[in-house]
Amino acid sequence: MAISSRARPYLLVLCLVLVVTGVVVARLPHDRQAAPTTTGPTTPPVVGAEGGDGAGDAYYPRDGNTGYDVTRYDVAITYDPATRRLDGVATITARATAGLTRFNLDLYRLEVTGVTVRDLPAGFRQEGEHELVITPRAPLADGEEFTTTVRYGGEPTVVGERALGSSGWQVSRGGGAFAAGEPHSATTWYPANDTPRDKAEFALTARVPEGWSVVSNGVEEREPVTADGWTSFRWAAREPMATYLTTVAIDRWTIERSTLPDGTPVVDAYAPGAESAREHQRRLPEILDFLAGRFGPYPFGAAGGIFLADDIGFSLETQTRPVYAGWASLDTVVHENAHQWFGDLVSVESWSDICLNECIASYAEWLWDEAKDGADLDALYRDTVAQVADRDAYWERELYDMGRGNEFRGVYDKGKLAVHALRRQVGDADFDRVLKDWIAEHRGGNASWPEFEAHVERVSGQDLDAFFAAWFRGTAIPADEHLYPGSLRR
Repeated sequence: MAISSRARPYLLVLCLVLVVTGVVVARLPHDRQAAPTTTGPTTPPVVGAEGGDGAGDAYYPRDGNTGYDVTRYDVAITYDPATRRLDGVATITARATAGLTRFNLDLYRLEVTGVTVRDLPAGFRQEGEHELVITPRAPLADGEEFTTTVRYGGEPTVVGERALGSSGWQVSRGGGAFAAGEPHSATTWYPANDTPRDKAEFALTARVPEGWSVVSNGVEEREPVTADGWTSFRWAAREPMATYLTTVAIDRWTIERSTLPDGTPVVDAYAPGAESAREHQRRLPEILDFLAGRFGPYPFGAAGGIFLADDIGFSLETQTRPVYAGWASLDTVVHENAHQWFGDLVSVESWSDICLNECIASYAEWLWDEAKDGADLDALYRDTVAQVADRDAYWERELYDMGRGNEFRGVYDKGKLAVHALRRQVGDADFDRVLKDWIAEHRGGNASWPEFEAHVERVSGQDLDAFFAAWFRGTAIPADEHLYPGSLRR
């Protein structure tokens, strides 16, 4: 994710105001329990294990669920921009990781009208604003692969995030809609196990009124089909992804198709008013080639971008096809595509590990400037440090385990400095190995920041506990030995 430069100062000011005034910030909707309960067909109680209603993330304890592992989502939606009504059928293939009499999915403020498990009607109820509790007709065996189908509908909405503002389903300037946001967005338009720890394949069939078009992740599996005034689109991504990296975008797109030199299909979609973004996106093959040289081969079977005319506060690394705000720059395109490796291919274990995504994607912008424009990064680093050296508020932002709601406060600017200092601490050769070996060792999975620290120490052969404590856990400007390592030393 990249945040608008206009938004970044407000994040810092907001956090300072909350601390100084003692204002208590309301919990996110994912923690609320006051909404009424709705109930589907009842099922007699049976004895056995029940899936949990949280995957264990300390910041968002009720996000995600336990008891099963999703392998594939196949979502079908119908959306009418005129009424803003969405109707959906989600087919979810999963494997039970315990014997289950009950399990949960996450779905935000949409009404469920029917659920089947193993093609048989199942009991269900909706609790709070996002818990869908499902009771199959017969218990699921440990290790059993099963399919759940959920029918649902309503007017999708946004999730209010303390750090970033509105995430999830948003109506676009041109009257269409798009889904994007972090850490939440997917469950505003389909039921899911909403945790980065459960990555799965994703396919979407989307039906919209004729004249509108739909772009999503992955590749187009077939040509659009129009009948009775409606057009149906089909997209599929075969490489597993975290739920927040899925997207759907509905507009009157100008779509451009091309291929990378290796034949990978590229689909770029420009909303009316966003056509100027072409000047940045035309360099996508060059950008991906450069990033592959730093991180390893491009990891997915599709590429491209979704360019909004909306001036939202962030762009997002939705897998294979990032979503770009109207203000996106060339650096933003570099940043979001760096996430295809750091964030998408290798995803965070917990949201406290977000520096793995954002610090490194932000530093990729500097690597690009160094390689393409001859930027002197040591000079840029020293100049930046000189500008912020006496700003306590700049340094007090932790880059690891920063606390819920603070995930994006320091990772874009302080994180960039920290990664450059790390590069100078271990040297260019080991830094290159750190990045490539990390991706190779964790591809397709999840990892944590402490694991990354241990990885850097193994590759470099250095004891870096004090360095990491000063830069990534510290709340003050690092001591000179950590602030000016290697070629940065005065």
